[in-house]
Amino acid sequence: MDKDDPSCPVRRQLIPSSSEQLNQHGIDRYLIHKENRATEEKRPDSIARQYHDRIAFTVTQVCTVYCRFCFRRELVLDDKADLNMSVDEGLRWISEHPEIRDVLVTGGDPFHLSDDKIEYIVRKVQEIPHVGSMRFGTRSVIALPHRITPGLKKVLSGNNRVPIWINTHCNHPKEITEHTKKAVYELLSCGVNVGNQAVLLKGINDDIPTFQDLHIKLLRSRIRPYYLFYCEPVPGSDHFRTDLLKGRELIKKGLRGVVSGMAQPQYVIATDIGKINLMDDDSIVSVDENEYVLRNYNGKTTTIPAVGKG
Repeated sequence: MDKDDPSCPVRRQLIPSSSEQLNQHGIDRYLIHKENRATEEKRPDSIARQYHDRIAFTVTQVCTVYCRFCFRRELVLDDKADLNMSVDEGLRWISEHPEIRDVLVTGGDPFHLSDDKIEYIVRKVQEIPHVGSMRFGTRSVIALPHRITPGLKKVLSGNNRVPIWINTHCNHPKEITEHTKKAVYELLSCGVNVGNQAVLLKGINDDIPTFQDLHIKLLRSRIRPYYLFYCEPVPGSDHFRTDLLKGRELIKKGLRGVVSGMAQPQYVIATDIGKINLMDDDSIVSVDENEYVLRNYNGKTTTIPAVGKG
């Protein structure tokens, strides 16, 4: 980030701002709401669930960098969520639920754990017979690429029974460096594919030239654009949120016919009823000045607060 430029797009993502004190559109106790932590189902704190067969397995509260718009900010930024992220309790729960076939290891940033701890998680998940896919969500590939060490590569390498995938998080072309390109190549040499999950952020990546540049550079770095997330209604994130339809416009006008189909992400919002594809006309039930009513893949609806146009 540029230490002399307050408008630096990397700096704006990471440095606290007085704008975070304004909370007109955020949902209180958002993490509990979004990750369905107040339901009747008994789950360890380390297990978040929006789907029948997939879970997010939170193994640490520590991150590489602390994004100000993070939907888990109550856990990793503000320390307001009193949750016990026990790895062993999570592993036990997964092993006792044969319907779970896909495990997303997340945090915080799981790559902040030691190689031994990551190896333990990988080995234990691989031993659960009904799990068929394992993913890591990490910002380290972008923000701490020297974390991709020989020791970590050894943990991730091999023709594992359960394939390992990595999704990183990059929102602006300035974040992509030669160090990141090398780290991605090292991961690919282990048999691990790397995707990107970007967040649409007002004033950072919501203009067509920046948006195009980001996706072209991701593909040149061997990172496959996977998701473009609408910025979630986390308290203190109003200043980052665009109009809901802005992501559609950027993909249609900025990427289609301009870049390869491999560089065109799915535009979604993550909600308490799972991810909703916002490129699908049926997914947006109604939009007004107060709220968006959204419909998921199986017809369930949810609402999120609206923000001003633009």
